[in-house]
Parts: sequence; C-alpha cells; structure tokens
Amino acid sequence: MKNGLVDKYIIRGDRRLRFGYTTGSCAAAAAQAAARMLFSRQAVDVVRLTTPKGITLFLEPTELTWEEQSAGCAIRKDAGDDPDVTDGLLVYARVRKCGREECLQQMEQFGWSPEAISLRGGEGIGTVTLPGLEQPIGAPAINKVPREMILKEVRKVCAEYGYTGGLEVIISAPAGRELAAKTFNPRLGIEGGISILGTSGIVEPMSEQALVATIELELKQKSLQNEYVLVTPGNYGTEYLRDNFPFDAEDAVKCSNYVGQTIDLAVNLELSGLLFVAHIGKFVKVAGGIMNTHSREADARMEILASAALAAGIDADRARQILEAVTTDEGLRIIRETDVWQRTLEILVEKIGYHLNRRAQGRLKIGAVVFSNVYGELGRTENAGEILSRLM
Repeated sequence: MKNGLVDKYIIRGDRRLRFGYTTGSCAAAAAQAAARMLFSRQAVDVVRLTTPKGITLFLEPTELTWEEQSAGCAIRKDAGDDPDVTDGLLVYARVRKCGREECLQQMEQFGWSPEAISLRGGEGIGTVTLPGLEQPIGAPAINKVPREMILKEVRKVCAEYGYTGGLEVIISAPAGRELAAKTFNPRLGIEGGISILGTSGIVEPMSEQALVATIELELKQKSLQNEYVLVTPGNYGTEYLRDNFPFDAEDAVKCSNYVGQTIDLAVNLELSGLLFVAHIGKFVKVAGGIMNTHSREADARMEILASAALAAGIDADRARQILEAVTTDEGLRIIRETDVWQRTLEILVEKIGYHLNRRAQGRLKIGAVVFSNVYGELGRTENAGEILSRLM
C-alpha cells in the first residue's frame, strides 16, 4: 500500500525535504491498532489512518503485546526532514476493556465530553498544572485534535466488532519525560512529559531560508492578481479567515513567524499594501516591536500584555497575575474581568499598527486584524478597513 506521504515533499534550494507525521497521528494509529488487536486477538501489520489534512498514512505498529483484557502497541514518530525533537519517538497506546460508568467518570474528571471510551496519559505524557491551556489542570497534555483523532479511530474499531462496552485508552511515550526538557512544556506548566500535538496530523519540513523564499514566491504570485495582499501566520489565521471573512482562506499568504521579513519582501516587490489576520498569541509580540515571533527568538507575550494593561489602568496585583499566565487567552481573561478591557485592546492594537508601519517605513499601507480563539476579534489597526476594502 502506498503511503500518502510518498509524494509529499518541499523543494528547497537543491534539496527535496520530506513531510512527516505528528505525535497525534502516532497516538491515533497506535490506538486503532491496539483496539483491533484486543478484539481480533491477532497481530496488526499495518494501520491505515486518514489525517485531518486528508492525507492517508499506512503505519507499522511495533512492540505488540496482549493481556486477557487489553492489548497495546507503538508507532514510531517520523518527522520527515523537519528538525523535530520528537523524531523517532515511540508513541504507545494500550486499550483495555472496562465498565462504561468507569469510562464516563474518567472523562468527566478532565472536563471532557463523557463517553464510553476514556482517554488517559501514561508514562512520558505531560500533565497540565497551570490554567490557561486547552486542557484543564490535572488533564493529560493531549490536545483537542489528537484527542478527537484517537477517539474516532477507537470508535471505528468498536463499530466493526459490534462492541458497546467501555474502553480505556492509555497513551504513553516513555522517552517523553526526558525529551520534554528540550521543549517549552515546563514553561507552560506541563510537567512530566511531552504533549501530544498536531492540528493537521502532518509535519511539514521547515527551514528559515526556504520558508522566506516560499513567502516571497507567494507574494509575487498574489501581486499578479491584486496589489494588496492578505497574510496570516498559520492555521489559526486561516481558520479565522474561513469563518469570519468573505475570502477564500487558502488565498492568504502564510508568513509563519516571519512578520518583519514578509513586510520587507512586500516593500521590495512594491506592493501597495498588506493586511495581516493574526492570532493575539503571535501578534502581541509585534506590539513590542518583535518581528520574528518564534518563541526561540523572543517570548515577551505576558510582559507586553501586562504593560498594556498597566497603561490602561489595571492594578498591580492583576498585572502580576497576567505575568504568571501561560497563554495570552488566560492573560486576556484576567483583563476582561476589569473595566480596562477595551482600553487595553486599543493600546495593543495601536502598538501593533505603530510597529508594522515603522517596519514598512511608509512605503506601503499596512494593517492587522487581531483575534483570539476565545474572545473573537480584538481589534483592527488604523489602515485595516481601507485595505480590507481593496481586497474585496
């Protein structure tokens, strides 16, 4: 069977870089295989998994084990040619028969939708210890999309075998505890291991030089259709565009973390204008003049958010709470409970507009629409409305 990634690669310079698959895909495939082994009592040689991106993977389970009421296996992570710290990691799933009531209680414990299939984190999977993340405190660090993928695969196998009882799925990655020290998990309040991640199920190889070259090429192509171009950093922006604007979201140029370089490229290409549609998690950094938003370059999100709130009149105690928050949405929640909410947003958007214009040096119109997944649109810079009208 032909793996859907065989023909998926990016040409960068003189290199052909392979796509890979996420820890979320590994966990979902391992869970599917373990469930099938539990019911069939036979080994599974290959797992077929269709990712959220629509790419079908054929993955080979390893370390197959059985007990009377459970079965387990692992899938080895392949990050392709992306420099991913979890490349080669074994992600395990063990599926165990249990009572439906036990499963319902386990899911409710984490604030997840109760169902007859419960999902738990085992060895090497981090536990959430601070508020503001996608999962509640005490829950395993298994993000929403991977969680849905895992449950979908196990439900599918249950339906095939006519099983209506309860199942417990335990995802683990024994090497994850050591690897987590090389990630931002400790800073985010995720302790004891890695997170199971991925919004598309697929890992696309990254290289700064190649990414910037790709951005330049896309800007050139878009400039042939309109001298004003829509830009978004990534998947969050694309989804927000799709749900809130009358544009084809796929028409937006993805700039990743390279906000400043994208502006420079647009200036050099003599575009008339750029409009960024961006999540506050990245663009709060732009409010501080940070033009490469990758966390390894700078991470002053909470400092910038707290300073804007202080300028708006928030009290020192709440400012300290903002500084201790682990996500911008958690910081925004603290501000939203005060009477400086609107003024804080105005200050942030004004600063974003100032730094975007400063980088562009008046050589093109530039603006931004900034949003939060929790609170929706937070604001638009001064030129955003005019550029939007040019894009219609």
